[in-house]
Amino acid sequence: MKRILFALLLSIISMGASAQMNDSQVMDYIQSATKAGKSQGQITAQLMQRGVKIDQIRKIRNKYNSENDKKNGSADDTNTNSKLRKNNGDKPKEFTNSNLSDKFDNENNRKAYSKYNRNSNELDEDEGLEEEEYEKEKDRTKKVFGRDIFNNKLLSFEPNMNIATPSNYVLGPGDQVVINIYGGSQSEQTLTISPEGTVVVPNYGPIHLSGLTVARANAKLRRTLGSRYQSSRISTSVGQTRTISVNVMGEVKVPGTYTLSAFATTFHALYMAGGINDLGTLRNIKVYRGGRLISVVDVYEFIMNGRLAGNVRLQDNDVIVVSPYDCLVQITGAVKRPMIYEMRKNESVATILKYAGGFASNAYKKQIRLLRANGKEKQVYTIDEFDMSGFKVMDGDTLRVDSILDRYENMVEVRGAVFRPGLYQLGDQITTVRSLIQQAQGLTEEAYGKHAVIQRMKEDRTKKTIAVDIEAIMNGSAADIPLQNEDVIFIPTEADKIKARTLTIHGEVQFPGTYEYADNTTIEDFIVQAGGLTDAASTAKVDVSRRILDPSSTYSSKKIAETFTFTLENGLIIDKTNDFFLQPYDQVYVRRSPGFKEQRNVSIEGEALFPGDYTLTTKNMRLSELVKAAGGVTQEAYVKGARIERLINEEERLRMETLMRTIKGQDDKDTIKTEKIDLGDTYYVGINLEKALKNPGGNEDITLREGDRLFIPEYNATVKISGDVMYPNTVSYIEDKPISYYINEAGGYSARAKKSKTFIVYQNGKVSVKGKNKIEPGCEIIVPSKPKKTPMSITSILSIGTTLASLATVIVALLK
Repeated sequence: MKRILFALLLSIISMGASAQMNDSQVMDYIQSATKAGKSQGQITAQLMQRGVKIDQIRKIRNKYNSENDKKNGSADDTNTNSKLRKNNGDKPKEFTNSNLSDKFDNENNRKAYSKYNRNSNELDEDEGLEEEEYEKEKDRTKKVFGRDIFNNKLLSFEPNMNIATPSNYVLGPGDQVVINIYGGSQSEQTLTISPEGTVVVPNYGPIHLSGLTVARANAKLRRTLGSRYQSSRISTSVGQTRTISVNVMGEVKVPGTYTLSAFATTFHALYMAGGINDLGTLRNIKVYRGGRLISVVDVYEFIMNGRLAGNVRLQDNDVIVVSPYDCLVQITGAVKRPMIYEMRKNESVATILKYAGGFASNAYKKQIRLLRANGKEKQVYTIDEFDMSGFKVMDGDTLRVDSILDRYENMVEVRGAVFRPGLYQLGDQITTVRSLIQQAQGLTEEAYGKHAVIQRMKEDRTKKTIAVDIEAIMNGSAADIPLQNEDVIFIPTEADKIKARTLTIHGEVQFPGTYEYADNTTIEDFIVQAGGLTDAASTAKVDVSRRILDPSSTYSSKKIAETFTFTLENGLIIDKTNDFFLQPYDQVYVRRSPGFKEQRNVSIEGEALFPGDYTLTTKNMRLSELVKAAGGVTQEAYVKGARIERLINEEERLRMETLMRTIKGQDDKDTIKTEKIDLGDTYYVGINLEKALKNPGGNEDITLREGDRLFIPEYNATVKISGDVMYPNTVSYIEDKPISYYINEAGGYSARAKKSKTFIVYQNGKVSVKGKNKIEPGCEIIVPSKPKKTPMSITSILSIGTTLASLATVIVALLK
């Protein structure tokens, strides 16, 4: 469509007609007429009739060219506004297993991808390799140094299109030739070399330039056009270059034919092909031109030395061949870059060390171990430092660089009570114990120098201990001791002579716990250290427990501790004595005062005149007293239905859990499923508030406990029937009606109902068995269920039959 539009526009320009249409109308008309299938002549005749001026057509042409450049990202052949070249070859693709086949457009690349897929997965087929060997092979190919250089998105080796055109650049079909004429005449023409190898110079004719270098083409144009522009000068340059087709074959990710810029190099072509695959070589990549080898590329020269050796600029129909690798060698251990490297057959151990970055700081440099498979069995070579340059490597070799030994040849160490503990050099200034202590700035104040210890390494690397009197050596009263390599001196402190000594305090202090012992500590000092007494502390009784220490004893005593009791007075004076000091490991007990009582609260809710929380005034405060404190009950209160909700204390919870474990251990089929029972935090206490209020202090007027919640409900004139009945229901209460009446109101008993075990739960928390008490308002009738019967299996029946037959045989035998 672009060619049609341009031909049409040029035709309109040549006719020079005047226009009666605006720019958008002309462009819209051309596009709609072209889509309708009208010929160029028809469109031109119709625009001629409408009259389009030459200036307007030029403006439309320039606008179209500008928009087309933005859309396509490159300048058109006839657009000479920009002289910058752009890469007009194939765009790089993402070479991954997940998206290769989706992103390639031509069939050749698809076939190449299929081949690559087969090559990369060939180890998955049944080739007789064990799983372990397969994993080793995969790991080996993944870590070859330099193999991923062409998979780096930031390193595409894309050619610089805007360098000065090399004088030896050979022109070919598709290249743009820019002819500049300046001097007497001013002209610039951008011409594209045709497939026949010529450019058509306006008002002159075709000139053959294909196959000529830029310099020779420039000379030919001067000779050809010089007679016509005698007063002017002619220069020739290359605009947008042509594209070339390059074949990348062998062990690359995606072998195939690629369309590249004429400035492209071998590295860029390899990048376009996805890089080297797991079998390809990095050291012997060959470039053929016209069937003749013109270059051999060594990627390691670029990685190691920055030299693009063999990275030639490609030409049309060049062939790049990546052969399989010849030699892979692995180096491990104490080198800077342990990996697998591709080596040439004549390269040595020293070369792979250079590739690996050299020895690491902890490497043993005197020798290297090399493992080799000779085709029959494995071999080990020990290569000395002077033989590394001459020892040649082979495919499959593995080199191991060991680390230095974890030991010293000139070290002594001092630990403990010196000012500068640590490692020191054994030699010029340090040869004896005295010189070492002096280099460590001497003993600290708390040092116990009478019994230091030297740990010395014997020839078999086991240790022996030597006792040393450091104080005597330092003051000259004992002979100095020479040191040996790797001697370690430990100097204890006075505190190290004894165990860590502590004091412990329990009871009513702010911060009870264990504290470090200090000499001359009194009980009052220790209480102050523990934050002082709490409000609940008793000053009438403070106990101190002391362990029995008798190192010289020769028998076992029954007495295991000694106890002292004291009374605290003002200012924490203890019994007016000041000579009692705590000893290591003493334990102090500050008792709770029997006269200290915290408030205990209960609550009343529901139909009380003043519901809320109340404090127990005495330990035996009763129900009637709480109701009286709350102002009595309201007129709507149903006193007979009042109940108490009580918090479970630790003793009750322990008793309930014990009961649950007992029930769970029984085998009775009727046993309650204890795992479904949640004890909760509260339980109900069955009371009779009506009798308690009538007879205060009587048996029904129970004693309250902290946390009790008394609830007085309103009158509830219903009865609830639940459990194993036909239709659990809630019905109106009718006075003097028996329990059977309410069961019938619920549809009667169901098939599995335990009629004899029916019970009644009253609003006040009391429970009654069927028939013992009357039905009251607000109560609930509960009908339990019988357990499901498990049918007897055939095996069980046969077993019982066999047992009975055996028993009958025994009885008959006895009767005889």
